[in-house]
Amino acid sequence: MREHELWARMTTVLGDGYVRTWAEQVALSELAGRTVVESLAEGVDCKVIWRAVWTALELELKHR
Repeated sequence: MREHELWARMTTVLGDGYVRTWAEQVALSELAGRTVVESLAEGVDCKVIWRAVWTALELELKHR
């Protein structure tokens, strides 16, 4: 998964107006307490980040 696909998926579930704020402010335990933005900056694989987002938001399997 590429970064643009990660952002597209997050935008689909969070919406245009909220996705950036959420990604900058919500620390995820599956990302060692980092946010999505911090994780991307540190080079964490986008698949790993998406799984953490998916889990945190308790999304349906269709979004996996």
